[in-house]
Amino acid sequence: MAANSDDRGVVERYVRLGLALGRHLDGLVDAYYGPPGWKAEADSGPATALPALVAEAARLLADLDGGADPSVAGHRRAWVRAQVVGLHTVGRSLAGEALAYLDEVESSYGVRPTPVPEEDLVAAHGRLAAVLPGTGPVRDRMIAWREAQMVPADLIEGLIRDLADDLRERTQRGFGLPDGEQVEWVLESNKPWAGFNYYLGDLRSRVAINTDLPVPSLGLPHLVAHEAYPGHHTEHCRKEIGIVRQRQHLEEAIFLVGTPQCLLAEGLADLALESLVGPETEVAMAPHFVAAGVAFDAEGAAQVRSASATVQAARGNLALMLHDEGRAPDEVVAWAERWLLLPRARAEKQVAFISDPTWRAYIFCYTEGVELCRRFVAGDPARFERLLTEQLLPTDLVAPSA
Repeated sequence: MAANSDDRGVVERYVRLGLALGRHLDGLVDAYYGPPGWKAEADSGPATALPALVAEAARLLADLDGGADPSVAGHRRAWVRAQVVGLHTVGRSLAGEALAYLDEVESSYGVRPTPVPEEDLVAAHGRLAAVLPGTGPVRDRMIAWREAQMVPADLIEGLIRDLADDLRERTQRGFGLPDGEQVEWVLESNKPWAGFNYYLGDLRSRVAINTDLPVPSLGLPHLVAHEAYPGHHTEHCRKEIGIVRQRQHLEEAIFLVGTPQCLLAEGLADLALESLVGPETEVAMAPHFVAAGVAFDAEGAAQVRSASATVQAARGNLALMLHDEGRAPDEVVAWAERWLLLPRARAEKQVAFISDPTWRAYIFCYTEGVELCRRFVAGDPARFERLLTEQLLPTDLVAPSA
């Protein structure tokens, strides 16, 4: 960081801080399309030492609290401050400070998670036992059912493009898309995630789908909606037009892991398909699979999805066991096999994701974020559009006036 950083506005200091911290943690800067010179300066020469970055984050917080740069005021100032708190937390952790895991999650993302009790999972297993075909242990039946839903590898790319075309048209009608936006779809492997949106700026995204493990038909429409229409790509495009270009609020031109920005982005993306087509997502998407020759039982898939909601929410338990309770990775994998009803390979993939230094707390952006967004939206498309277009904080979504 430059010695005269305090002479810069708080937004420029925030953006530069994020870029500088990104030199120390791969993936921290999820997207950047701000002034090229800021990034060129951050990338030149040796990386700024972490203690200096932690100190700059602390100074920036003090200046935000003390009224520096009054041109950034009101809710915008609160939003920038919450982002800086997240970066300060990331910097402290990277610098070797021992942070209590729950404090780290709360400071980064603005929520304090609690585990899903095992008795709730017992009840969820009972609900699944009532709707899954066959007899015998519910885990075996869940694995068999999931394996029967896998999309043949040679059909994945075509289905993705077919789904994307449909969801893009629906998004254009329902929420609007700026002229010139575009998505490039690619298949990748050896990644810790299922899908990833690389937002390139100028209304362009490159979306990668991970093919390390077979892709289930139940999850494919959700994945396309999550990453593109009306999820991440749509949010980035709408905010690039409305916040960055029109209002010149450059803090939105950088997207940083470890901040509340991610919690709301993942929450709205996980809610994207439901907000676009309604709660009966399987019925809405079934024609795509029929046209591709892929067997798809919409009614059965809907029953399984509903019955397994608690199981999905318990993914956060894995991170709490690993990082808060200090359990061994093999023990966490075994828990995932038993309670999340996963085959060994998928359980290991889940634990690999939360073991990655970049993503160790990120799982709560999904498990906590989607429920926060669902309660806020409450089935109202106009409120979902607010998530796509406004700078909101987790506290905004629970405020009485929201």
